[in-house]
Amino acid sequence: MKKRIFSGIKPTGDLHIGNYLGAIKNWISLQDEYDCIYSIVDLHAMTTEYCPNTLRKNVFKAACNYLACGLDPTKSILMVQSTVKYHTELCWILNCLTPVSWLERVPTFKEKALLHEENINMGLLDYGVLMAADVILYRAEAVPVGEDQLPHLELAREILRRFNSRFGETFPEIKGILGKGARVKGLDGAEKMGKSLDNCLYLYEDYDMLWSKLSKAVTDTARIKKTDAGNPKICNVYSLHELFSSSEEIDFVANGCKNAEIGCIQCKKILNQNISDELEPIRSKYHEYLKNTDFVFDVLNEGSKKATFLAESVMDDVYRKIGINYNSNLKLI
Repeated sequence: MKKRIFSGIKPTGDLHIGNYLGAIKNWISLQDEYDCIYSIVDLHAMTTEYCPNTLRKNVFKAACNYLACGLDPTKSILMVQSTVKYHTELCWILNCLTPVSWLERVPTFKEKALLHEENINMGLLDYGVLMAADVILYRAEAVPVGEDQLPHLELAREILRRFNSRFGETFPEIKGILGKGARVKGLDGAEKMGKSLDNCLYLYEDYDMLWSKLSKAVTDTARIKKTDAGNPKICNVYSLHELFSSSEEIDFVANGCKNAEIGCIQCKKILNQNISDELEPIRSKYHEYLKNTDFVFDVLNEGSKKATFLAESVMDDVYRKIGINYNSNLKLI
């Protein structure tokens, strides 16, 4: 049997190339090797301020993007997190085993708390426990993740080990699978690419839309004019070349930069063309799926049924081990 993997992305808006390179492209490449469950984790999206109607639309758009990128519902399960009730049930059980101190030390919680000082809610603190429940609910053995999620993965390991130690071997150890673009910097060259920082390139953007942003992207700040030699290793645009360009183009750009033979504009134009070429079929399919609502919802409904079936057997085992597998003969005293 194939090993199982689980992964998900929050539906907080349109997907960008950071999501694509850091997660989805990796997901697609794993479909033949693993038994894959991919989720639109809408419960996680509720930890920060959101609009209910917008959340529903974002869930649908995320499903369209997943399918457009190449997620095959005949090979993988695509489902919406909240449609499988056992995610929250298992989260509560794990909450009762997880020290608060474990959650407070997670770097991403500290970062989110600083960004949302007016709304440091219990869900934000509990984010890592729900993520652990997401993964072990299906006895997944691996998780495709970005570098920023590695602390959550380690927390999940600690939690499942505590459950296994207390109630007996139930969940397998899980490992992280880092994609080629595990951490993609934004166009500012400083922070991780993200919607909230307005430093990203979206999957739906065409050549001209991409160029309007990429032409202004930060490069090697020490290179003032074309005749100055640059350092590709510290140039964010060059790091994107490594993810979108051919080996020949990468060598051409690197040598041209170091020897001051090409300027940053030429470098960016080559990259812009390559990004546009890779995203064009995704954009086209995305717009097709947006119109084919019945098919997309059929995929999500079928995915929910399959995921629920898998989760039920795991939760039956969990209920039995923790002592709440009551039957019809239960007598309340």
